[in-house]
Amino acid sequence: MSVAAMGVVYGDIGTSPLYTMREVFSSGHHPVPVTPDNVLGILSLVFWAMTITVSLKYVVFITRADNKGEGGIMALTSLALRTGRLQPNMVWLLSVLGMLGAALFYGDAVITPALSVLSAVEGLEVATPAFKPYVVPVAVVILIGLFAFQRSGTASVAALFGPIMLFWFATLGGLGVWNIIKHPAVIAAINPWYGFQFFVTNTSLAFLSLGAVVLAITGGEALYADMGHFGRRPIKWAWLVYVFPALYLNYLGQGALILDNPQAIQNPFFRSVPEVLLYPLVGLATVATIIASQAVISGAFSLTSQAIQLGYCPRVLIKFTSEREKGQIYIPNINWLLLIAVLALVLLFRSSSNLASAYGIAVTLTMMIDTVLAFVVVRALWGWHWAWAVLFLSFFVVVDFAFFSANIVKVFDGGWFPLVLGGLIFTLLATWRRGRSMLYEKLKQDSIPLDAFIRSLAYGGPHRIEGMGVFMTADAEGVPRAMLHNLLHNKVLHNTVVLLNVNVEDVPHVPESERITVHTLPEGFFKVMVRYGFKDDPDIPQALSQCAAYGLDYQVMETSFYLGRETIVPRARVSRMPRWRQKLFTFMFRNAESATTYFKIPTNRVVELGTQVEL
Repeated sequence: MSVAAMGVVYGDIGTSPLYTMREVFSSGHHPVPVTPDNVLGILSLVFWAMTITVSLKYVVFITRADNKGEGGIMALTSLALRTGRLQPNMVWLLSVLGMLGAALFYGDAVITPALSVLSAVEGLEVATPAFKPYVVPVAVVILIGLFAFQRSGTASVAALFGPIMLFWFATLGGLGVWNIIKHPAVIAAINPWYGFQFFVTNTSLAFLSLGAVVLAITGGEALYADMGHFGRRPIKWAWLVYVFPALYLNYLGQGALILDNPQAIQNPFFRSVPEVLLYPLVGLATVATIIASQAVISGAFSLTSQAIQLGYCPRVLIKFTSEREKGQIYIPNINWLLLIAVLALVLLFRSSSNLASAYGIAVTLTMMIDTVLAFVVVRALWGWHWAWAVLFLSFFVVVDFAFFSANIVKVFDGGWFPLVLGGLIFTLLATWRRGRSMLYEKLKQDSIPLDAFIRSLAYGGPHRIEGMGVFMTADAEGVPRAMLHNLLHNKVLHNTVVLLNVNVEDVPHVPESERITVHTLPEGFFKVMVRYGFKDDPDIPQALSQCAAYGLDYQVMETSFYLGRETIVPRARVSRMPRWRQKLFTFMFRNAESATTYFKIPTNRVVELGTQVEL
């Protein structure tokens, strides 16, 4: 499991050695002069950044805050909101933080493939400058091929990811040892005194250098986000025993090379290898960056699926690419939007050095959000004492804020991109959640109490016909609008009427034994509650087939599904939502995937009844 985790969890942070040291000493906006003290100081900062942020914060602390085994920003948000003792304003704030963290992840999913692949292909320039004009075209071709491959699924090749990354980290460690032999004194950089002395001697420059040092820990948040795939133990041991040592050995080796040959700062990673092995290393690095990119692309698909289930995102078409692995999904809309954004990024910035300015802000802001949400969890759910909880928050927030503030200076040099992209996605998520809440309130106001309606049927009502009618409803206590419209137009009611309410819990999975709850009501009515986790695959016919034990015999050819199809009409008068957001929500609502497809309802058994709703 630890080997398998390397192919998914550590791809992003595992490709950081391609560009981190180069950005610190050469290509960054505030390059650090190459002196023995500065090199040891930077190596010390890299070691303690990985130790504090990745090892202590994520491996030791945050991975314990699992939502029934699942991790990631959505799982952590759900866990924080589950405390039950929060004021409405705090609930709103935590929801906003969760949406912002999710929005920033999409920025990471765009920047990581562009930066990683460009960094790998740029290794060709080390061999000969004649390759320079072909770096961007080659990177574009690789990225197009990567995203085009998504529709086929990665189940068939995912088994290779772990062994390849195992070899990649072994290569990193081997190259590091090869160069450390020339300057074994660099091992002393583990001593935090060198980092402290670097700050004392170069206060402002040392602070600005954190904007490049943070590149060494980008991808560390994936430890938590991908925990549901492998579990905490394999991820922890893979990091502590293999990945962390291999990464830091490589950074030490690059530091030793820079001390031995200051000219190597132009690209210390690829200059650390003997010339005869340069082309194989470029090929291996390219494969490693493709695997790293695959991990964040799959993460974007998984995050979108969770956001749909939790009500943060409109329904979109989701395809399952593996019969065995439930988490192997492909979302065409997200895939092609990511490709367009990645290609625009590559063509706009044209080099990994320019792109490095855009990296860091989104990651450090996401890490700060993780820390705040984790504080709520350790205080409210785990019952930590205030003193320990505040100590936890203060220590990690200071470190996160130091990295974030050092990256703020890069906003105008490319850091604006993830902020703008994150802001746009956050606006979409917040607008959808707000619009859905207003729509639900409006429909609930206009509904008739169910118990009163059923009692009225005892005194005579519409003609009852054979078969089963299933009415999906968000309000289990009211009469669905689709039923009222059916009575208005068709003036009939089935002998068996099922009021179906689908509820998505804030847990990853709901066991099949707890999937359905059935309440038998008078006059042939049944109230069926179907529960799913935010990582479950909704399947209404399959859920209804489990109702036989409750006296509800579901036969697909004798059942009609009645779905309400609302048409949103923006309100011209005063509304709780600005008009531009009303129009945005209307557009999203109109283009969302139909409930028929999303819930796997047979299309030939569906009757849709439309109505206009003014928000």
